[in-house]
Amino acid sequence: TWKMAVGDGGGSTQEALGLKFSELLSEKTNGKYDTTIFVNGQLGSEQATVNDVALGTLDMSIVGASNLAPFSPSLGILALPYVFENIDQAETIINSDIERQLAQDALNQANVRILAWSYSGFRMLTNSKRPITSLDDLEGLFIRVPKSDLLIKTYQALGVNPTPVAWSETFTALQQGVVDGQETPYAAIYSMKFAEIQKYLTETHYAYQLEPLIMSEDLFQDQSKAVQAALIEAGQEATEYSLAWIKDKEGKIKKELVSKYGMEISQLEDETEWVKRAQANVWPEFYDQVGGKEKINALLRTLGRDEI
Repeated sequence: TWKMAVGDGGGSTQEALGLKFSELLSEKTNGKYDTTIFVNGQLGSEQATVNDVALGTLDMSIVGASNLAPFSPSLGILALPYVFENIDQAETIINSDIERQLAQDALNQANVRILAWSYSGFRMLTNSKRPITSLDDLEGLFIRVPKSDLLIKTYQALGVNPTPVAWSETFTALQQGVVDGQETPYAAIYSMKFAEIQKYLTETHYAYQLEPLIMSEDLFQDQSKAVQAALIEAGQEATEYSLAWIKDKEGKIKKELVSKYGMEISQLEDETEWVKRAQANVWPEFYDQVGGKEKINALLRTLGRDEI
């Protein structure tokens, strides 16, 4: 039985991916292999678990691409603001040669093997102060962000005061008013119970959250060829399941946040200016980190979008 770390709570996309992967792995190995899932960051922050998996002191973890990027910088390309316009584009990249190259980079640079991906949705902005429908509404708000240079720079470009707070401390920081809001996908907002302390939610599309399930490469290599094949197959099927799961659940979660918790959901009047600011101020700063401008253009070409 292998240990798997999950940063989000029960009912999250991360947990759904982990549970399905574990079920599939058990089936494919006739019950000889299984995983125990530890939710809510019980085994440490996402970046800490990446380090533990790389060292072989933890078997598996599901983390945001931005939290793997400090160990394998090219993964940051998936977290560039407005690089994805919809879920279909995220699916296209996960099933492309670009994903295979990113997985190879993670192997070479971080000594972790990407087995599966969770489709976790666009990161939505919540806060306890007021509805947000324009950039002007952001003035004076303190928003919790992960300890990620890319996400910090993104919010700075939008004129926000980004405040890095550990994921495990985010609920308390919101509850005590240390920060006014946070930004995560619908499923994370639901699983972490942020609706209990956040009144307002704004639908934004600056980042589609893709979260890899990683395994210690040393542990993977210790397995027989048959078990390695089972791990790879379970990962591929769990990724497909994650896509179906988010398509089925996200709308239901949104409705429950309104009906059960009374959240007020707003749309942006015009997101064009958000796109312009983020891409003009953030993308150039991270060209080198993600592998160069050509890497971004290769991704854009794969999506059928104009190059930069």
